Amino acid sequence: MKFGVVIFPSKNLQDAANSYRKRYDPHYALITPHLTLKNAFEATEEDAKQFADKIRQIAGKSKPFTLKTSKISSFYPVNNVIYFKVEPSKALTALHAEINKEYSEQNQEYAFVPHITIGQNLSNDEHSDVFGSLRMTKIDFEEVVDRFHLLYQLENGSWTVYETFRLGKE
Repeated sequence: MKFGVVIFPSKNLQDAANSYRKRYDPHYALITPHLTLKNAFEATEEDAKQFADKIRQIAGKSKPFTLKTSKISSFYPVNNVIYFKVEPSKALTALHAEINKEYSEQNQEYAFVPHITIGQNLSNDEHSDVFGSLRMTKIDFEEVVDRFHLLYQLENGSWTVYETFRLGKE
């Protein structure tokens, strides 16, 4: 099975992201807007239970933190992904590092850039047009994150919550 770890932002921020995702993200129907803490990985149900125990401990030792989005950005030329940029904070970076340390044998494809994807799998021309028109858009959200989620992928490709972890609560 495939698993992943994400933060789901507030409904207001999800609504803002979805206003773009409907048009520019083919994964729109498969998962709600999110910030990825641990990329998708293969694991058995038993492995996932052990992983959940470890990240429950990490959550218990971590404190809620503020998540801020500031602008629309892109990973171009590496890939044609457009996203809401999330300001990196010590707490967010530490949480990401702790969770990923548990599966350190999996090489991370990219450095951790906190973001919420709003467009992907765009052609070069499409990316250029869309990003060109959105990049000056001010995205100003600030909210407290007090939980994150271990997800698993269903047979139809959509993702659902396996377990939720509250920060600062064992």
